Amino acid sequence: MNMIQAINSALDVLMDRDPDIVVMGEDVGYFGGVFRATAGLQAKYGKTRVFDTPISELGIIGVAVGMGAYGLRPVPEIQFADYIYPAFDQLVSEAARLRYRSAGEFTAPITVRSPFGGGIFGGQTHSQSPEGIFTHVSGLKTVIPSTPYDAKGLLIAAIEDNDPVIFFEPKRIYNGPFSGHYDRPAKNWSQHPDGEVPEDYYRIELGKARVVRRGADLTILAYGTMVHVAAGVIEEQGIDAELIDLRTLLPLDIETIEESVKKTGRCMVIHEATRTSGFGAELSALVQERCFYHLEAPVERVTGYDTPYPHSLEWAYFPGPVRIGEAIKKIMKD
Repeated sequence: MNMIQAINSALDVLMDRDPDIVVMGEDVGYFGGVFRATAGLQAKYGKTRVFDTPISELGIIGVAVGMGAYGLRPVPEIQFADYIYPAFDQLVSEAARLRYRSAGEFTAPITVRSPFGGGIFGGQTHSQSPEGIFTHVSGLKTVIPSTPYDAKGLLIAAIEDNDPVIFFEPKRIYNGPFSGHYDRPAKNWSQHPDGEVPEDYYRIELGKARVVRRGADLTILAYGTMVHVAAGVIEEQGIDAELIDLRTLLPLDIETIEESVKKTGRCMVIHEATRTSGFGAELSALVQERCFYHLEAPVERVTGYDTPYPHSLEWAYFPGPVRIGEAIKKIMKD
């Protein structure tokens, strides 16, 4: 399966098992979503469980919070992560706080799916990576898969979770892994071992990172599309690096990170979001706090720039192989 098919499969499997799960959002019903992630679900489960909403992100999440409080498990889709901001108040002030403010009487078991990130020439309004904003909010969980196998297992775990989860889907790798070399032929998931996705139920526990490859000289922390870009650079440069796919930003598997950095003595963080206050800053602080006496060089960050995502200069903004390769040379020389 590709990632779109894996997400569709996760929704299908859970909707068949649990009649309280509903899917909602702009064009998710008859049309099947702008990326077709919900294709066929309305025909199978009906218009009361898979339904289109008005173009109002605030309304979509507000209704989902109410549904969750009354016992349903809504899975709202925000068509692009760039348009999640109008729903921010409902996510922060209502969904994330509901369990706390009601002393556990009510919960908001909602999973907000949203494609994010660049690499498809979406420009400033269809390429943003706002994950760092949500990791700042107590009560929200933030999940980002990097493979079809993980996408299905993590989505199932997110929907079954009793707290609100933001599930960001890196749209650049919906159809195949991406090495960052935009001028090379595209690959598809059928050629990748993580494209082998079981059709039945399985789940991947939230808060558990995946060690993509073992290494002794450098720890690289990444998530989403950047896992594949980092893997490509490691192979091209022949670096004995340990690559960790975080999978979930919150809850964070800090134990796996700490164990790796204490072994390698060096750490690099890669993400596509803007640099200032990006999640890489939190990762850098945690590594410094927990591994200071093991570090042989400062923690290095390779990120997007502190500008709107440009259209014509997309590949200059994107943390691609050249920038990552230069950063690796720098940290290995220190």
